[in-house]
Order: sequence, then C-alpha cells, then structure tokens
Amino acid sequence: MDKKAADRIQDLQYFGEFGGVNPSISDASTYTFLSAKTMFDTFEGNTEGCYLYSRHSSPSNLYLGEALAAMEGTETANVTASGMGAITATLLQLCGAGDHIVSSRTIYGGSYAFLKNFMDRFNIQTSFVPITRLQEVAAAITPKTKMIFCETVSNPLLEIADIPALARLAKEHGIPLVVDNTFAPLSIAPARLGADIVIHSLTKFINGSSDCVAGAICGTREFCLGLKDVNHGAGMLLGSTLDSHRAASILKNLRTLHIRIKKHSENAHFLARRFEKDGLRVVYPGLLSHPGHPIMRKQMETEYGYGGIMTLDVGDLDTANALMEQMQARNLGYLAVSLGFYKTLFSAPGTSTASEIPEQEQKDMGLTDGLIRFSIGLDNDIERTYHEMRSCMEALGILHPHETTA
Repeated sequence: MDKKAADRIQDLQYFGEFGGVNPSISDASTYTFLSAKTMFDTFEGNTEGCYLYSRHSSPSNLYLGEALAAMEGTETANVTASGMGAITATLLQLCGAGDHIVSSRTIYGGSYAFLKNFMDRFNIQTSFVPITRLQEVAAAITPKTKMIFCETVSNPLLEIADIPALARLAKEHGIPLVVDNTFAPLSIAPARLGADIVIHSLTKFINGSSDCVAGAICGTREFCLGLKDVNHGAGMLLGSTLDSHRAASILKNLRTLHIRIKKHSENAHFLARRFEKDGLRVVYPGLLSHPGHPIMRKQMETEYGYGGIMTLDVGDLDTANALMEQMQARNLGYLAVSLGFYKTLFSAPGTSTASEIPEQEQKDMGLTDGLIRFSIGLDNDIERTYHEMRSCMEALGILHPHETTA
C-alpha cells in the first residue's frame, strides 16, 4: 500500500554534514569546482549533484523541493521566493505571445491581475470561466489554449474544482492542468488526481508561522529542470529563487503540517457548523449545504478534514469591518491578510486580497461587500472561541442573544 503524504515527508532523511538531525544550510551564493569542464557542464545542465549559483539551485532548496514533491506525489519540485513567483514562472514557461489560457474566474486577486493585466502585454489572453461548470470550461478551450488553471479550493469563495474531471478534459485537448493547491495541502493531492503541475504559496499553511514568503512548483523532472534552464527557464531568468535560510526553516515547519492541518480543519468545521445552526450565511466545504461538498468529499484525504478556511457574509462592508475590529480587540484573531497562522486571521476580500478584481466582476461571481474570509487558527478551546465570536456578533446585532431560562 502506498504511504500517506505525511509519512512520505516524515520518512525523508536529510542529515547535516556533521550528523545534525536537520540538514546543513547552504550559506553560499556561488559554488566552486575542481575543474573548469565541470563548471561548463553544470552551466549546460548536464551534471547531476553539482551546484553552480544559488539563483539556479542550492542544497537547501533541493531538500525542501524533494520534501514537497514527496507530499504531492510528483517527480520533483522547485521552490521560489513567493507564491506569485511560482505562478508567474509556470505561466510564462508554458505560454508565449498569441497563446491562450482558460482560468477559473474565482482565484486569488494577484493571480487574476497577472493573467488579466500583465499577460496582456505579451498578447497572452485569458478566458475566466466558472470552474465548476465543466461545459463552460470545455467551450472556452481554443486551438491556442496552452493550459487550464484553477485553485483546488478557490480564494475567497471556496468553490471546489473537480480535479479528475478537469484533468480528463485537459488531456483530451493535449494541454496541462495547473492547480494552485495553497488552500488544501494534504487534504487534496491534485497530482494524484490527474493534475500535471501543482503550485503552492508556502507562505500560508505549509510554513504556518507567517514569517516568510515562498512558493513551490511541483511537477515532472523535465518541467522543473526546464524552469531552471539558463537559456530559456522562466524560474532561472526571472530570478524568483528562494533564500536558503528560508528554505531550511520551511522544511522544519513542514514536518508538523499534518498535525496543524488536522487542527485547522477541526476548528473550522466546528465553527462553520455552529454558525450555520445560528442562521448565518456560512460557506465551508465540510457543510452539507456547500454545493461542492460531494466533490470535495470524493477527492479529499479524509483524515485531514475540509481545510481551515471558511467565510461568513454579514451583509455589508461596514458591519464586516466592525465585526473584525471587535474580534481583534478581544484577541480572537487578527485583521490581516494571508492564512495558515496559529492565530485566526480575517479580512474582507473584496477590499483586500480580491481587490484587483473589478467591482462588477466581483458581484457577478458572488463576492459580496459583507463577506469575511476566516483562516481559523489552532485554538485549543474552540467552544470558547465560538462563544466569544458570537458575543461580538450579538453586540453588533448580527445575531440575537441566546434566550436563557431561570
């Protein structure tokens, strides 16, 4: 039986040069060679196990990349200086002038802006479609389409992509399926469901401590080596390489991801159920009311739960802002973007992480002013958290106080 992702990560053995239980950090920007020919061969990509320059690769980055490949079940992985570094390098590696991309319409605002605005400079066009409507995805594909791009669980509306169905569609047209799996590490393994390339913002759940930005591209050895090619590689030439010290710290945090994801999911599921029972407009993939619940359940790794992200719609932006400020004042979390931190983080995506999407398009996709995105933390007493959050909502008239009897 194939080992689980967490076991594959735990079983990797990278020792330091003096026997340290953690691998030594490669604190160098450049590397020396015993012969000039080896340097030339390495420049040409023909020497296995030799390092040239840290923008090309480093031992520390290699360790982290191999651990992420073990997690996702791909041949290898490259790490980058940010999640956007991973996305932009992948898109530009696969596309050139005159090409076309089919993308989910509900994606991270930075990804949307890059596809909609920046890629237009190179005459690369993108069709944004509802990723849950396979017929519309198929209808958008043209002879110039070079990929389908989506998020496993979309940011911020939490739509669930049917990865096996999208993979089959991509293969029918001879194009890759590229999946951003930032919201669902361990919970969903897109490569094992048929995706060709899996991208992560390591900044979020995988690192888990909100102290760095980083990204990853998991795929075939051929594709990842192509990204590092000195003549044509988007990863190499755009310079989106991760610092070795950060790679080492993320690798250490990755070892506890399976524990953290379970707790994030457990807490988010608890709050989503309680607030839905209270009559609030809650979106969470673990709820039976979520349209994508059956698909999520079919393709997820059950033990890791439905993820740590949920949304609440409290009606309007003023109410959303007031609630977030109250929750922060009571130390229930922080009014901040990003996710995967030990503390709950909340923001109104329409005016923050999705603000790059035009207002009318936000409305068309169902992103309302009153929507709050929650990255639920690792609270030990989630029952207490629920009552404290509910108290804030009662103070603002979002919920009525519970009736009590003498």
